[in-house]
Amino acid sequence: MLKTQLGKTCGIFLLGLLLLSPVAGCSLFETGEGLAAPVEELDERLIRANNGLGFNVFHELQQANEADDNIFISPSSILTALGMAYNGAEGETRAAMEKALQLQGMSRNEINDAFADLLTILQNPDPEVEISVANSLWGREGLEFEKGFILRSREYFKAEIESLDFNDPEAADVINNWVKEQTRKAIEEIVEPPISSDTILFLINVIYFKGEWSEQFAPDLTNEMPFTLPDNSKTEHPIMLQSGEFRYLENELFQAVSLPYGKDERISMYIFLPTEDTGLEGLHEELDAEAWAKWVNSFASMEGEVGLPRFKFEYETSLNETLKTLGMEIAFDEDNANFSEMHPIPPNLYISDVKHKSFIEVNEEGTEAAAATSVEFGITSAPETEHFRIIADRPFFFAIADDMTGSILFMGSVTDPR
Repeated sequence: MLKTQLGKTCGIFLLGLLLLSPVAGCSLFETGEGLAAPVEELDERLIRANNGLGFNVFHELQQANEADDNIFISPSSILTALGMAYNGAEGETRAAMEKALQLQGMSRNEINDAFADLLTILQNPDPEVEISVANSLWGREGLEFEKGFILRSREYFKAEIESLDFNDPEAADVINNWVKEQTRKAIEEIVEPPISSDTILFLINVIYFKGEWSEQFAPDLTNEMPFTLPDNSKTEHPIMLQSGEFRYLENELFQAVSLPYGKDERISMYIFLPTEDTGLEGLHEELDAEAWAKWVNSFASMEGEVGLPRFKFEYETSLNETLKTLGMEIAFDEDNANFSEMHPIPPNLYISDVKHKSFIEVNEEGTEAAAATSVEFGITSAPETEHFRIIADRPFFFAIADDMTGSILFMGSVTDPR
C-alpha cells in the first residue's frame, strides 16, 4: 500500500511599515548568524504572553469569522514578529504594545533575552520532528534605520537583514522566494506586487513544523464516516483510527486527547472535541490561557480509541483590527505612532498592515505545518471508565504545543475538514 505524503504545517507573519515621506541615508543591514546552543530553561512570562496573546487573537478572529470557517494561527509567529517591532517602539506606543502582548513587568532586555532563548530551545534534535523559525527584515534601499534596532534584531532574533530596491518590479518576488524557501514551498506569497511607494520596511517571521506521529495511523484503518458540519448537515470524510494508550481528559465540556510526535514526544497535538450540548462556540467561550494551563496539566494516561479526520486547509487574515481591539491602536496611527527606536522622527513611522498566513495538512503519518470574568467548573483528571473513545466527527478545536516549555506553536478550529 502506498504511503500518504506527510502533511505540512507552517505559519507566517508579516508587518508592513510606512513612512509619511522618504528619507535618505546609509544602510545598516547585515545578515544574522546561527543560533546558540539550546538553553535549559525559558522565562515563563514569555510562555504566558505567547499563550495569552494566542487565545486573545483566536477569540477575536472567531467572532469576526463565519461560524463555518476553519481558523488556524501561530501564536509563536505572531508574538515573535510583534516582538521585533516592539524593539523599535517608544513612549505610549511601546507601553501599548507591552500591554497588548502581555509583556508588562518585563524589561526590554528581559524580553529580548527570552525571545533569544525561545529560538534556541525550539531547535529539536528529534529525527522525526523538524521545527524551523526564521526572521527577516527587508528595508527600502537607501534608507537609514537606528543602529540599535538593527543590532537587536540580529542579536536576539537572528534576523536576516536585507536592503532591497522596492521600486524594482521583482522586489516582491525576492521576498516571496525567501518565504517559499523557509516554508518548504507550503506558502508561496506574502507580499503582493507592486510594493507601495510608502512602504519602507517589512518584518517577517516564519515558523515551520514537520512531525511524524509517535504512533502512526494505519492507512488501512481509515474509513469514510459522516462528519457533522455547523449547519447540522453531514458529509462523508476519511476518519483515521487507532487504538492504544494516550493522554486523555474528559469533563462536562469536552473530550480531549494528546497525540505526540517523534521519538521523544516533546511536541503534541491536542484535540478538544466539545460535547454536543457544549458545541464549538461554547468551548470557545471557555478557552483562555488559564483554562488551557489547567486542562493540559490534568491529562492522564488511559487506553482508548481515537478517530481524527484528515484535514488540509490554508488560512489568511489581516490582524490590523484584531490588534487595535487588543490595545495596539496607536501603533497604526500615522500621526501618533512612535517607532523612534527604529527610525528617527520626523517623518513618522507606523504599522500599515499586518498579515498572517498559515497552512496545515494532517494525515496518517503526521503533520507538516508551514501561524475579569472567571468561570468555575469541575475538572476530572480522568473519567470513571477505564477506556475511552473519542471520534472527532464534528467541529473541534486543536493546538500543537511544545510540552517541554508549555508554548503553543499553533492553534485552530476545524469546522469542515474538506
